[in-house]
Amino acid sequence: MAILLFLISILVYGSLAKNSKRILLTDPDYADNQQLHRDMQNLKALVQQLQGTIQNQAPVGVVYTRWGRKDCAGDNTDLVYTGISGGGHYTETGRAAEPVCLPHDPINGNVLSSDAHASVYGMEYEGSLGGSLHDKDVPCAVCRANHVTSKVMIPGKTTCHVGWRKEYSGMLVAGYHGHISPSSYFCVDQHPDVLEGGLANDNGYVIYPAIAKCGSLKCPPYVPDTRINCVVCTK
Repeated sequence: MAILLFLISILVYGSLAKNSKRILLTDPDYADNQQLHRDMQNLKALVQQLQGTIQNQAPVGVVYTRWGRKDCAGDNTDLVYTGISGGGHYTETGRAAEPVCLPHDPINGNVLSSDAHASVYGMEYEGSLGGSLHDKDVPCAVCRANHVTSKVMIPGKTTCHVGWRKEYSGMLVAGYHGHISPSSYFCVDQHPDVLEGGLANDNGYVIYPAIAKCGSLKCPPYVPDTRINCVVCTK
């Protein structure tokens, strides 16, 4: 918009400068001078063109995954797809640490008989995430927050800093501390949902609530063995 106003000011100033000698109606050459009229017509056309360009541009935005839900919650946020949370098995030392959100309608590749591969399993709630959630499968939603350029997950908070908008808040989770495989911290929604039919204890990529352990982590402000909250914010 600033560029548009700048162009308008240049064109108007240029037109007035060219016609400054004929600005008086008593000037006999004024009636025959069409330059000002042509400049104004060109200016209108340019404004319409720029407005059309701006309207046709897609709004900027960022993409994030809402773990534990099948929908998106933030203001002015679109659902890209809903899916199945997954990752490597908790017993595999070489598993990928990061979880993934797998769509419900995959285009499957060829069968691979070689043992040289990575593995993807479904994700399950474990431990004390909630009594009714134990062993149930975890859904996910990939969301696009519009009109923002940055996103951040803040552990230990449930609200965003001033100037940031909240997408969702919840519980910080990761793998079990005694397992030998790597895992990642991420934020599961405070009102977690489950996948239909995902009730069996199949394990796979299992997640547990993250709690505070004092020492290098100072208590206060943290409290020993309490769950750590989290919030996802955009700006």
